[in-house]
Amino acid sequence: MSGVTDGAGPIDSDSAKRASGNSSTTDARISFKRWLVKTSRNPYVTFTSLVQPIIFFVLMAEVLGAIAGGAVSQSVTGDVTYVTYLTPAIIIQSTLAAAAVSGIGLVDDMETGMFDKTLISPMNRGALFVGKVSSEVVRITVQTGIILGLGYLLLTLESGASVTRYLQTGLFGVLGVFVVTVIFGGVFMAYSNIVALVTRDREATVMIANLLTFPLLFISSAFLPLDVLPGWIQAVAVANPITYGVDGIRALMLGRDVLSVFEVTAFAGFWNTVVPAIAVLLAFNVVLGGIAIGLLKRASRADVQ
Repeated sequence: MSGVTDGAGPIDSDSAKRASGNSSTTDARISFKRWLVKTSRNPYVTFTSLVQPIIFFVLMAEVLGAIAGGAVSQSVTGDVTYVTYLTPAIIIQSTLAAAAVSGIGLVDDMETGMFDKTLISPMNRGALFVGKVSSEVVRITVQTGIILGLGYLLLTLESGASVTRYLQTGLFGVLGVFVVTVIFGGVFMAYSNIVALVTRDREATVMIANLLTFPLLFISSAFLPLDVLPGWIQAVAVANPITYGVDGIRALMLGRDVLSVFEVTAFAGFWNTVVPAIAVLLAFNVVLGGIAIGLLKRASRADVQ
C-alpha cells in the first residue's frame, strides 16, 4: 500500500504534508513544548542533568585537585587554580551526559507508538527535530548556569578569589560560555538521535552512546593539559569535539589562547581558540544534524509505505 487512506481514497505522504496549516516555526514550537513538558516530568533526567554534575564537580575538584594542580601550573601560565581549570570540563561533561540521553526519548516514543503517529502527521520533519533539540538546550543552559555558580562558590571557599579571577572575560565571557556549550551539545544530541533512529532500542541507545561519549572525555584536554598526556591521546584529541568544547570555554574563562590541538594566529588573544572551536563544532553539527534529519525523513517515508 503506497499511502494512508481516508473515506475519499488514498492520501500519500506529500499530500499529508501539504495539508498542514502550520508553519515550520509553529511545528517546532509545538514539538518544543511537548518535549519540554515530557522531560520535566522525568525525575531520572532531572537528577542526571542537575544533581549528578554537582556531585561530580565537587568530587573531581577534591580528588584530582591535589594531584593535577601541579601539572596545570606547569602547563598553563599565570595563577590558575584547578577549580577554574576544571570548570569547563565539568560543563562539557554535564552537557555530554544530557545530550547522550537525547535519543532515549525518541525510543520511548517508538515503543509507545507515539513516534509512528507523529510521522504520519503533516508536521515538518525538520521542525520536529529542531523542537526536540531546543527543549534539551533549555536543560543544558540551566545546568551550565548552575555549574558556573558552583565553580565560583568552590573557588571562593578555597581561596576567596574574586569573580574577575574566576572568569577573566566578564559578562561577555558568561554569554560566550553558554553559546559554546549549546553548540557543543548539539553535536551529541544529533549523535544520540542517530543511534536511536538506527537501533530503535532503548538499551542499545544508552550502551552505544555511553561507549563512545564518556571515553572521549579522557581523550581530550578536559581534565589535564594535553602536553602531559601520551602522544596517541594528543593525536586522537585533534578529531575529538570534546577538546574544542573544553578549549573554547576555557579560553573564555581564562581570557587567553589555550587551543591545545593546533596553533591559530589569525585573530587576537582568546579569539584564536574560540573562533576555531566554534567553527569545528558547527561543522560537526551540520554533518550529524543532517544525518539525523535524513534518517527521520526516511523513517517517515517507510512508515507510509
